[in-house]
Amino acid sequence: MLVKFNSSTSGQIMMFAPAARQLLEIVEKECTARGVITTEQLPDAIARLRAAVAGDRPSAPSDNKESPDDKAADDGPPVGLGQRAYPLIELLEWTRKEDGFILWEAAKDF
Repeated sequence: MLVKFNSSTSGQIMMFAPAARQLLEIVEKECTARGVITTEQLPDAIARLRAAVAGDRPSAPSDNKESPDDKAADDGPPVGLGQRAYPLIELLEWTRKEDGFILWEAAKDF
């Protein structure tokens, strides 16, 4: 399921529900089908996301050599919290500069 984040001033981003859930939980929002991050809540939401990203340390590469036939080798490195959070942080910052708000919408609670 996709979750759409719409800025009142800056545009829209979409992400899958598990990633959106992780980010909304960091900013202490319920993962309902519709919600809002108000103008007043934007600075705190940005600070919480930045702190979470700063605390997320990528794991060191393992010394285990995988066989070339292993499917995991084709998947590439895992996507970190910072990569998932960056688009939302940017949207929040642009929206804050223009005193806007963020609405999110999904097909159902997630």
